[in-house]
Amino acid sequence: MRAAQTVDLVRLDDALRLAPELSPDLFRKITRGCTRLSLLLQSGKTAGIDRLIDVGAWTDAAFGLIEIELPAWTVRRVVRESGEWLRSLSRHSHLPIALDEPAEGSHHVLPLAILRAFVEAQRTSGLAPDIRSAVPQVRALPKQWICCDNFA
Repeated sequence: MRAAQTVDLVRLDDALRLAPELSPDLFRKITRGCTRLSLLLQSGKTAGIDRLIDVGAWTDAAFGLIEIELPAWTVRRVVRESGEWLRSLSRHSHLPIALDEPAEGSHHVLPLAILRAFVEAQRTSGLAPDIRSAVPQVRALPKQWICCDNFA
């Protein structure tokens, strides 16, 4: 990930942390750097998220953004503690939490906590290599092959 993108994500996280509530302008500022969402926007397939933003359904819009932009990430946990929401996203939700490296965000407003976790996941995704599968890739076999195992 380029340093400028990292700085932008840090600025976005600061803006989310300091925001008292979510606004359409702030939400659209977050979506500016989203590559998958921008491709869908060009093809006219983002009407659902645009509608959610227009009516102020921030939690649903944030979940939709995560689903589109970070399909490999899932919700790990949502906890409310001492008046603040803690939101965790994970690429490895099947692992015990002690072994996982979740992206977390917190705020006293749930959609802002979700979006802070989203920004952290974007930052983490840019720093870590993208591992698509745990299954090793195997080359195709040649047309003729010989089994050399001794089954005796």
